[in-house]
Amino acid sequence: MTSATLSPQTFLFMDLVGFTALTAERGDGDAADVALRFYRRVRVLLARHDAEEIKTIGDAMMLRCEDPRTGVELGVRLSEDICATPDLPPVRVGVHTGSAVPREGDWYGNAVNVAARLCSVAGGGEVLVSEEARSAAGPIGGFELTDRRLHWLKNVPEPVVTWSAASTEPAQVGGTARGRFAAWLRRHNPARCSEARTVTA
Repeated sequence: MTSATLSPQTFLFMDLVGFTALTAERGDGDAADVALRFYRRVRVLLARHDAEEIKTIGDAMMLRCEDPRTGVELGVRLSEDICATPDLPPVRVGVHTGSAVPREGDWYGNAVNVAARLCSVAGGGEVLVSEEARSAAGPIGGFELTDRRLHWLKNVPEPVVTWSAASTEPAQVGGTARGRFAAWLRRHNPARCSEARTVTA
């Protein structure tokens, strides 16, 4: 299959907030166990959202969805699920739709690069969705995309418009994903509590 015949693909990149500090504090073995628990939680949701796991790198995962609406929904569900898990740090997620090509079990292209960069600039507990993914997904019942921002991403020549995606359903016990991120910071990394105040403001 050539790149000319491929439809746009939606990619999700996600990683655990504070994983480097957690590794330094608790050691390599405990940190590896945390990453593996994270992977298992994510994999439970993949089949329900017709998503494909592409690869894992340290505490990060790369996923692919053919349906951009499903990709946004999956990103929010993952953030909620991970943030509601007491023994896991919060997750941050980047979602982008665009061009990419498959090669030997992996994917390459602009959509992959942008999704990875969006993950790196997302806040704790945040699902950062590009304008391209939002437009391709269309209206999504039960979810809202707010806080429109413009990001200049590393090695991406044009600025990327983004939206923060969240569920419109009433928050379950423990509050919103960002609120739980703030609580996690206060418990595990008090030195970063100023960040907690920022993301919950």
